[in-house]
Amino acid sequence: MNLIQPFAALRPASGRANDVVAPPYDVLSTEEARERAGGRPWSFLHISKPEIDLPADTSPYAPEVYAKGAGNLQAMIKAGVLVRDPAPCYYAYRIVMGSHSQTGIVAAASVADYDTNRIRKHEFTRPDKEDDRVRQIDALDAQTGPVLLAYPAAPEIDTILAAASSGAPDSDAELDGVRHTLWAIRDPATLARITAAFNAMPALYIADGHHRSASASRIAAARRAANPGHTGAEPYNFFLSVIFPAHEMRILDYNRVIADLNGLSAEAFLERAAAAFSIAPAASAVKPEQPGSFGLYLAGRWYRLTIRPDLIPADPVGRLDVSLLQNNLIAPILGITDPRRDKRIDFVGGIRGLAELEKRVDSGEMALALALHPTRMEDLMAVADADEVMPPKSTWFEPKLADGLASHVLG
Repeated sequence: MNLIQPFAALRPASGRANDVVAPPYDVLSTEEARERAGGRPWSFLHISKPEIDLPADTSPYAPEVYAKGAGNLQAMIKAGVLVRDPAPCYYAYRIVMGSHSQTGIVAAASVADYDTNRIRKHEFTRPDKEDDRVRQIDALDAQTGPVLLAYPAAPEIDTILAAASSGAPDSDAELDGVRHTLWAIRDPATLARITAAFNAMPALYIADGHHRSASASRIAAARRAANPGHTGAEPYNFFLSVIFPAHEMRILDYNRVIADLNGLSAEAFLERAAAAFSIAPAASAVKPEQPGSFGLYLAGRWYRLTIRPDLIPADPVGRLDVSLLQNNLIAPILGITDPRRDKRIDFVGGIRGLAELEKRVDSGEMALALALHPTRMEDLMAVADADEVMPPKSTWFEPKLADGLASHVLG
């Protein structure tokens, strides 16, 4: 069984990519999606968030929502807005956001290799979110939301993708200031080289999309059990993936804001924190430049915190900055032991900048903000290699993938 294989994508017809592409389904609320899709009948949001086409009080998990998504998909195929490639391809995919560019490959990744942890995970999943994706994939008979994967250093793949993305693209779209460009790779010899190069890799790593990959595994298991003629080659044995070289991927900081000081004064809080961190006042906002360093915004002032070296453990999860902060400050001093559920803590993606942290505190909504150094890809891969799980809200990947550029049909 191949780690990845080419597939015949369902994708926008020539010149229609800008009409179709949409943000990922899970970064918009229903209200935001409804607004974004207004006046855009071919937006992929009509497939990924089909509740926008139903009465406002409709639950996004109601059976009619999944049926509506399936109907909208068929309507876009019938109208010729989405077309299926006649033969299996790989697709070079470049995302450009400002000065940052990354080029990867769209492929169908092996469910069997996911199940045996050759495609490695670093997050827990929630059954309710898995259930939603299972129902959506079953209704559409297609995977429309790609899983974001990373591959370790592979110069041969980088070279092939550079050549494949040098000509005229098959799709080119701009979404929220980010450019998404796709080139179909059709040459049989090149397809075989790519497949062989990935087969030689020890592992791939899930960066984002744990619920999508888990739901693909559940669909494959159910369809395998229901198919007496199962061979392993059926499309349901693979899931839609976009795979980038790890060294090109960009993780932004994922910062914390906390509602109160757990009954402490600002002075008492700083005194407690000094047991685990060196603390220095800063003249301006602190954006940590290395692991183990943190910015603290409290009572209108910025401080630079540096963890004591002897408090950094050797294990791949414990040494993460999110763990160091949680275990040495957020839990023992602020009393937040379950950041997944505690309403006193919130998380702010680095794309919003440090000014957003100041705003949340200065408004009185929050008592303090903590700025972190971004988690590094090598740290994520080390956690996955150890079969461990990252703490919640450890990674914020930018740029995001676009929905609608390529879908994997299962039927």
